[in-house]
Amino acid sequence: MSTYQTDDEQVEALKKWWKEHGTSIIVGAVLGLGAVLGWQAWERYDRGQAETAAGYYAEFSATVRAGNADQATEQGKRLMDRFAGSAYASFAALELARLAYDTGSVDQAKQHLDWVSSHAVDPALSLLGRLRLGYLLLDQGDLDAARTQAGDPGNAAFAARFAELRGDVAVAAGDPSAAAEAYRAALDAGAENVDLLRMKLADTGHAPAG
Repeated sequence: MSTYQTDDEQVEALKKWWKEHGTSIIVGAVLGLGAVLGWQAWERYDRGQAETAAGYYAEFSATVRAGNADQATEQGKRLMDRFAGSAYASFAALELARLAYDTGSVDQAKQHLDWVSSHAVDPALSLLGRLRLGYLLLDQGDLDAARTQAGDPGNAAFAARFAELRGDVAVAAGDPSAAAEAYRAALDAGAENVDLLRMKLADTGHAPAG
């Protein structure tokens, strides 16, 4: 049996229901459609940004290969400013650090590496920036700062590299025991440069592991 006795009653009830709930249904539909369209627009924007960043990086790399350090520096900084959230910005910063170091601008090299360790969207790139910064600080004799950078990376793929850095810092600080411990940790973590690490470990006066 129908809820309503006549067609007219059903029509009137439907009109009343629509009057009470129709606006919220329309708003919900519009918001839902807006979310879908907004996401699609964001994907298009994101792809466009990535493609533009890739183009900038290709231009930057070509300038680096051509040996024009000044122009490359300008292009690299532009890439970092405009596309800081892309991996290309981190690649550019790493290359700018190398260029700066090669030209004797050590402070600029530090700044670029610090930028990578702080801003890279890819954790691996962030750790690579931190590792290179640690070695640069070690090279400059800033052992406390280098030791800070050499702390546990929290990433198994980088464990050996950071352990080796800790060992190198300990050697520079005149602490062969700590250096040996760090080098053993690097070997245990699956370091690729096993022969070099064994030599470093032997130089500390401690027998190589295994």
